[in-house]
Amino acid sequence: VSGGTGDYAGKDNLRVELKDKASEVGDPVKPSRGPLVTCRCESPHCRGPTCQGAWCTVVLVREEGRRPQEHRGCGSLHQELCRGRPTEFVNHYCCYSPLCNHNVSLVLEATQTPGPWRVDGQLPLVLGPVLALLALLALGVLGLWRVRRRQEKQPGLHSKLDESSIILKTSEQGDSMLGDFLDSDCTTGSGSGLPFLVQRTVARQVALVECVGKGRYGEVWRGLWHGESVAVKIFSSRDEQSWFRETEIYNTVLLRHDNILGKRGPASLLPAPQCAPWWRHSPPLTGFIASDMTSRNSSTQLWLITHYHEHGSLYDFLQRQTLEPQLALRLAVSIACGLAHLHVEIFGTQGKPAIAHRDLKSRNVLVKSNLQCCIADLGLAVTHSQGSDYLDIGNNPRVGTKRYMAPEVLDEQIRTDCFESYKWTDIWALGLVLWEITRRTIVNGIVEDYRPPFYDVVPNDPSFEDMKKVVCVDQQTPTIPNRLAADPVLSGLAQMMRECWYPNPSARLTALRIKKTLQKLSKSLEKQKVIH
Repeated sequence: VSGGTGDYAGKDNLRVELKDKASEVGDPVKPSRGPLVTCRCESPHCRGPTCQGAWCTVVLVREEGRRPQEHRGCGSLHQELCRGRPTEFVNHYCCYSPLCNHNVSLVLEATQTPGPWRVDGQLPLVLGPVLALLALLALGVLGLWRVRRRQEKQPGLHSKLDESSIILKTSEQGDSMLGDFLDSDCTTGSGSGLPFLVQRTVARQVALVECVGKGRYGEVWRGLWHGESVAVKIFSSRDEQSWFRETEIYNTVLLRHDNILGKRGPASLLPAPQCAPWWRHSPPLTGFIASDMTSRNSSTQLWLITHYHEHGSLYDFLQRQTLEPQLALRLAVSIACGLAHLHVEIFGTQGKPAIAHRDLKSRNVLVKSNLQCCIADLGLAVTHSQGSDYLDIGNNPRVGTKRYMAPEVLDEQIRTDCFESYKWTDIWALGLVLWEITRRTIVNGIVEDYRPPFYDVVPNDPSFEDMKKVVCVDQQTPTIPNRLAADPVLSGLAQMMRECWYPNPSARLTALRIKKTLQKLSKSLEKQKVIH
């Protein structure tokens, strides 16, 4: 897999290796049982001054370049964190009585510095080991010279070994941060991530800090790696195929785009100014770092490590944030840019196959620090190469989110052998995500609370039949807010959403057309502001 760019020959080897390991997986998400205790809650994720859990926690965290921060809360998962030893970056404390974490203060382990070396006059005892070491060093140099002579006849093998050893040495010393890794040329030749050996090294150096999200697939944690925050997605064992598929795509497909959760690099094929004209500074690192199976608490866990985005998902962001029209269009344009890049096939050595997401929703879109979005969770993705006419659907029994399913999926009329069919389902879902954004957009001082699509006609966890009746039988679509019609720019956005929801899939807009239309609407809004 670490061969030349665009080379997919190693994909089968990757699939075999990952599947062999995946057979050992147990479910990492096992809550502790027992009476709940009330704990003090002081962190950005607290919903009140107290919370309830199996135990109380205090976590002291120091990120690179920042002062230490103390978080209080409660826990019920991953009790092994309570037994962890403090490091210079994180310290976990757990207790088991009501409000026992209220007045607890923690300290971090001081960085170790070696003390002075004392010989105390015993020169022979010192010189003996030194001379022996020099003799061994001479033998080592002689052996290395002979090995290098042999490797000169095998330059390809030598190059790969040399690259891995250098990266591992850097990782162990802690001199290089994630940006240095991912902006260098030390990546798998055919994909977006680091070499597999380095991915495993990174995964084993990550310390889990706090759980920031839970879902059917498992959990998302904020972790620390050499003082930098990273996001750790821990998959449940029943979603093993999603972890495998996402790992496979990240390591075999070049996903260099600011609006996709994949490695951003200088060879980005759609430059940031074209898709995001409001920010001229360099955007933050977007994506994938490593994937690994790691043994924790006597079970094997499936980890996917990415850059941490503190705003969380678009779903979380819209819960707590109302939007001015300009910000709403920024979010919308960046999502459309990411989807357009996924859908297009790019030819050449820096190319990529066309990709359909198949599970696009607000929970699978992340909001970055510069208020652009990036599309995440490629566990259900489908790829297509025009040259070979090969459609790779993967081997995942999981289906997409029912609430966002297009009518042709719900009535089981979708052509599963046609790649365009999967792209059309993404467009239906994109229209629903844009609808979620417009509900939270302030127009003439009016804004609505966040609600998911079809909130008024189906229950919180709708069944397949619930959605089929509403979308296919009754042919309902979400009600577009009337206030959008009063705004000359946002009325164009409302019309575009309607064109995403045509019952005939082939009549829907393409992602590229949506991107260009949103960019045009955004420029119109900018002109209005200048005139006023």
